[in-house]
Amino acid sequence: MISYPEALALLLAEVRLLDVEQVGIDAARRRFLAADIASPLALPSFDNAAMDGYALRAESDTIPAGTVRTVAAMHAAGDTADAYPGAEACEIATGARMPEGFDTVVPVERCERQGAQVRFLTDERRGQNVRHAGADIGEGALALERGRRIDAGAVMLLAALGIERVDVVRRPRVAVIATGSELNATGPLPPGGIHDSNGPFLAASLASWGVEPVRRARVPDVGDAFHAAVRDARAAGADLIVTTGAVSAGRFDFVPASLASLGARELFHKVAIRPGKPLLAARFDDGPLVLALPGNPIAVAVGYRFFVAPVLRAMAGLAAERPTRVTMAEPFAGREGMRQFALGRIENDAQGRQVAYLADAQAAYRILPYTQANTWLTAGSADGADAWPIDPADAA
Repeated sequence: MISYPEALALLLAEVRLLDVEQVGIDAARRRFLAADIASPLALPSFDNAAMDGYALRAESDTIPAGTVRTVAAMHAAGDTADAYPGAEACEIATGARMPEGFDTVVPVERCERQGAQVRFLTDERRGQNVRHAGADIGEGALALERGRRIDAGAVMLLAALGIERVDVVRRPRVAVIATGSELNATGPLPPGGIHDSNGPFLAASLASWGVEPVRRARVPDVGDAFHAAVRDARAAGADLIVTTGAVSAGRFDFVPASLASLGARELFHKVAIRPGKPLLAARFDDGPLVLALPGNPIAVAVGYRFFVAPVLRAMAGLAAERPTRVTMAEPFAGREGMRQFALGRIENDAQGRQVAYLADAQAAYRILPYTQANTWLTAGSADGADAWPIDPADAA
């Protein structure tokens, strides 16, 4: 039986980087940038007013209360006028370009307007309430780094910079095959039947990562059906096939032999982890990686979190994920020789410090504790542990 670090190293050594493609920013969300993006312009691109008020040229560091200026014009956002030669002041709107030579904006609520004249009610400072060109980002500066997962904030920046298309890593094509004659869709169950939760869980988890699902199948404990599902996944161009169930050592655990008969090269079978020990990894040399997970729901969750997610990161060319060290409220050492993955909650104690608590009643078949957890924990020292986000997409 192989250790978790050894298994992960073997698995990642088989990962092939995904191709690069160019997409519009509207289609880029959840994608990973394939190259650094340098800013093609400065933001803001010009000095502009930070609020509605009156723009002027300050003649000293302080403009005394009671100062009166003559207003030459109204300058709105988008106006093309560059200058108002000889003008003492102009009314200005938030975001409007500062006219040439004007360096200060006095907020409208601190002004008193009478006809063409405005009087300032309080002392004002030279240079106030002006957003200067490049204050957000300078032209040529690094805007977004390679490997950045594009979220709504990144889209906002790209749009503000006038960037319409970006180079991103191709979405990984993933197939999911849930095995088990007992598995049923929603609705009334036959005697001995259960609802399939692993297939929907993996579909939802992979969707949050942004993969391209190419096949999702539920097959009975019959080798021919599994063979057909794997062949379909390969024909659809899957980069990764994730299976659940039939991977241990019982009479109906046919997945290892079936994969071998299909030409897959086994990388490892059985890992020193809990839950999920029977996990198997294989490679079709002319096709996808295969991760065959045990059938218990939380073993599937562990397999996805600590094997599938690292593979997806590596396919995108991302660096390995690093956990956060946390203080445990109770000892958590795990079983010697086994990597223990446990569900938990990180909460603030009475002193406001973050402390991790193990979830109650954990077992590979219990789903409810998973819905109540906000972290994965891996055992470390007696009073500490490594914490990992429940959803690996949050760490990408």
